[in-house]
Amino acid sequence: MRILFSCRPAYGHLFPLVPLARAAREAGHEVVFATGPGFVGKARELGFEAHASGISVAEAEAEARRRHGDADVPRLLITMFADVLPRATVADLSALLPRVKPDLVVYEQSDVGAAKAARDAGIPFVSHVIGRSMPPEIQRMAAGEMAWLWDGAAPADLMLGDVVVDLWPDTVRDPVVAALPTVLRMRPAAFDLDVPMPEVDSTKPLVYLTLGTVSYTATEVLRQAVDGLARLPVTVLVALGPGAPLGDVPANVRVAGFVPQAEVLRRAALVVHHGGTGTVLGALAAGLPQLVLPQGADQFVNADVLAQTGAGAKLVGPEITADAVTAAAGRLLDDPAAREVAGRVRSEIAGMPDPAAVVQALAELVRGRA
Repeated sequence: MRILFSCRPAYGHLFPLVPLARAAREAGHEVVFATGPGFVGKARELGFEAHASGISVAEAEAEARRRHGDADVPRLLITMFADVLPRATVADLSALLPRVKPDLVVYEQSDVGAAKAARDAGIPFVSHVIGRSMPPEIQRMAAGEMAWLWDGAAPADLMLGDVVVDLWPDTVRDPVVAALPTVLRMRPAAFDLDVPMPEVDSTKPLVYLTLGTVSYTATEVLRQAVDGLARLPVTVLVALGPGAPLGDVPANVRVAGFVPQAEVLRRAALVVHHGGTGTVLGALAAGLPQLVLPQGADQFVNADVLAQTGAGAKLVGPEITADAVTAAAGRLLDDPAAREVAGRVRSEIAGMPDPAAVVQALAELVRGRA
């Protein structure tokens, strides 16, 4: 079987697909990636055949602002994800698919243009969760603009379609995804870049701090988090990703670019982060409590869910001060209840099917539609 994985050109869109793509390759299937020009090289560095398709979110935002000026955020997002981005993807994949000839297209949930291109070409397609589903009120607002993607035959979810690979364990599950017609549950698997583990003081509890790989102009948030955590009797490891340098930091703070996150989580006592799905699920898989400082996208929903289940706490907007971070992180480090909830979710994750099992299910799905 030949599988084409399609994603936006961003780390948080490419990396979640890698465990399933690697499992498919290890099972003897051919794997091809289609992503924006800026990330073709990154996909190839991971060992995959890759082709350019679509445009970046930043380019789509520029076009949406050209059309609508300073319109409200929902209007801009709908124009970007219902029109500008998918039309660019459809145009490129419509030319690429006849050359690559995949038996299946797997697209990360925001890259819905890949579903349209696959459907037009008569190729089975499956969405892959990388975050939370679109809120119902946004789906209602977007329905008219997304009708062209489904030729009037709207699926159960306008972005996810009817068949989805779902990474969320039961305690924090997305109810919209759970209700879709065909759901393939998959254990969120660790994926690490080939980068060294920074040297850290192992005599103190390790707190892992990251605001992800996408900038939401959160430099001041990061500064407050660093200053607040540094007051505690811990070692703080900050992962900046591709972000700008942080400047001077206290003696118990270690700053790195990218880190081997799975290894970091095995050593950590607490994770303080932005609420991105990859970090949420990675920390839960490690049984760790989390302090979430959401900055954008579905991070606010993730923060709410973690706080509601007791697996963590959240600070939002002006609540994010050094004093508040010190207090909240200190409580979580000493809170057995949060660790107990996180441990329960870790057990749920351990019991979910691994990527290899999902590859088998996808192969059966394709055979069933042949």
